[in-house]
Amino acid sequence: MTVTGRLELVALDAPDVAKLASFYAALTGWEVVRKEVDWITIRTGDGQEVAFQHAPDHLAPRWPGQDLPQQFHLDLLVDGHEAAAERAIGLGATRLAAGPSWITLADPAGHPFDLCHRDGVGPEMGLYAVTIDAPDAPALARFYADLLGMEVTYDGPEGALIAGDGRSVMFQPVADYTAPRWPDPAYPQQAHLDITVDDLDAGEARARELGASRHDGGGERFRVFADPAGHPFCLTI
Repeated sequence: MTVTGRLELVALDAPDVAKLASFYAALTGWEVVRKEVDWITIRTGDGQEVAFQHAPDHLAPRWPGQDLPQQFHLDLLVDGHEAAAERAIGLGATRLAAGPSWITLADPAGHPFDLCHRDGVGPEMGLYAVTIDAPDAPALARFYADLLGMEVTYDGPEGALIAGDGRSVMFQPVADYTAPRWPDPAYPQQAHLDITVDDLDAGEARARELGASRHDGGGERFRVFADPAGHPFCLTI
């Protein structure tokens, strides 16, 4: 039997988790469902989760360069992206770029995110996708599709999209890609995925078979890995 995991959440690193969680909760309308000193989780209306993990030595990404790359960003859906961007700026975001139907901003911890217009969304925002930078977007999409039991639903010049179980992950091609080298502080991670499995040993074997490498660290209920592009992720039970 092929072992597959389930995408539980994406966790963004932050020097102040309370501040960053409050920002996203106020902006999106999502509910806080877990609150600890070093970890806060919020949940979308359709059950997806975004967490904020305390990183006391966090180095903010400097988009769009690769000296301190973004690595991950959230694509948020909203009806009226210009008004939402003004609200985000009022909450502490910084405007970075814009297109015909989207605006890129940086949150208070420096993580870029996109506000994407879609008619009929709201008042709560939607989470279209977690987007992950990659040197080879199709290859990283296939890795996660196989690990998560998802389907590759798009593969084009903008990147590759996988979807399943009400969740979507986009893989964005990046030239001159710089991989995180967790836990090296000179090449920090900015975010990671938590993936639930029924059995850690079987999950580890499957992840390694697909091209992941095991990191030191972890505990009784989770193990830390790097995907083929170097992004850390956790298998949890």
